[in-house]
Amino acid sequence: MSAVRGKFISLEGGEGAGKSTLLAGLRAYIEQSGIALVQTREPGGTAVGEAVRAIVLDPAQRALAAETELLLMFASRAQLVRELIEPALSAGQWVLCDRFADASYAYQGGGRGQPVARIAELERWACAGVKPDLTLLLDLPVATGRARAAGRGDADRIEVEADAFFERVRMSYRERAAAEPDRFRVIDASQSPAAVLQEATRALAVLVGGSPA
Repeated sequence: MSAVRGKFISLEGGEGAGKSTLLAGLRAYIEQSGIALVQTREPGGTAVGEAVRAIVLDPAQRALAAETELLLMFASRAQLVRELIEPALSAGQWVLCDRFADASYAYQGGGRGQPVARIAELERWACAGVKPDLTLLLDLPVATGRARAAGRGDADRIEVEADAFFERVRMSYRERAAAEPDRFRVIDASQSPAAVLQEATRALAVLVGGSPA
């Protein structure tokens, strides 16, 4: 018999939203539930993807065009889907991913002004039908997130953008969440890490409860 298909969970949010802290807590929760888990990120997650990540986030690449950034993100994503995500899901494993296609609608769409129809076509082609079963969106005011991120060291090429850029990113995320309420769970990321984790695990519990023992 073929394995029961695994579940795909993505984590989204703006700068300083606390994704790294939440990822650690979610991983522990899922693994304690006896579920085989693969954790990844994007851009990245594969040798090709990590090379793309280095280009996209390099502060020296200020001349990178918005169209180039968009194509690079989906090149990394296409490789991640085929090399890691789809094989894991087909084998019955769960996948926990730090960002996925929604990030392109928010950053390259809302932030850079790339057309939604263009992003949707790239998603259809590059992601080959793979879509998260659950997307956790960590939402908080831009000023709060940027203040948190300021203490993390040197800013990358995207982190140096102006507040207006990140306001557009946040708005795009919230619009996507409103359009797909069955997939998204919006979490107030201004809460304590413990409260954020509690909300996130409550959302995950529905998927965990439906998985085989």
